[in-house]
Amino acid sequence: MNTHPDTHGHTGHENATGSDIAMAQLLELDAEVLASHIADLTGRLAELAELTTSAPARILDLGSGPGTGSLALARQFSSAHVTAADISPQMLHRLHKQAAAQGVAEQINTLETNLNEPWTEISERGPYDLIWAAAFLHHMADPTRTFAQAFDQLRPSGLIAVTEMDFFPLFLPEDAGIGRPGLEARLHAVTNTQPPHEWAGSLADAGFTVEERRPVEIRLDHSQAGPSLNAYAQICLAKLRSHASDVLDADDLAALDVLLDETRPQSIARREDLSVHTTRTTWIARRP
Repeated sequence: MNTHPDTHGHTGHENATGSDIAMAQLLELDAEVLASHIADLTGRLAELAELTTSAPARILDLGSGPGTGSLALARQFSSAHVTAADISPQMLHRLHKQAAAQGVAEQINTLETNLNEPWTEISERGPYDLIWAAAFLHHMADPTRTFAQAFDQLRPSGLIAVTEMDFFPLFLPEDAGIGRPGLEARLHAVTNTQPPHEWAGSLADAGFTVEERRPVEIRLDHSQAGPSLNAYAQICLAKLRSHASDVLDADDLAALDVLLDETRPQSIARREDLSVHTTRTTWIARRP
């Protein structure tokens, strides 16, 4: 088994499927639970943009999914126009609904497109002052080509922010009260087997000047994470469980199934001892 934290699956090299709904829910819950981290990141982009230019007027969100990044950027840059590009019409439909609900529909335009193909329509809406790519680049058929295309779409002094989830979040205490202690660590050991991505070299090769590499460790207890934590943990662990059938011991699979059974008193959906531990890395680079 060779899996990696996968939070999009809608980048252009595979057709959109019914799993988009579950994926959209995961991304939306991720944004709710980690809202303070996203706000800090968009705030930092605003600071960097002001060093050489005014606030971004045109923003491109690559592989936008349901638009959690687009919405955060629209809130941070209230006068900006955001183009959210994704292959999935289901994801973009959810984005339309959320943008209307949050009062930023006039700021966000969607574009259904295969990002592995020529960026003709993207180019027609550019050039851009800021490009955002969250948990996206590692899905592309040729990331080197994608970075080159992104470079061409940016104005001089424009910024690109590339974020990756280094591993799926951890939620459970060491002893979850079901099965042997250390269940979640063993689940991660057999499913998160690829090394973290490193994009600094690729950005430099494309012509960008890398300004910051921002690794962030996130630790939130149940009260800090908020009311969405249980649903977020349920979806994340269910996704990892779907990859673990052939690689996790039978007793661990059985314990995990109990935890994922929402009818059980020990279920993740009911627990108050959950927390969030994860890391994210963002590379921020500028076109000279």
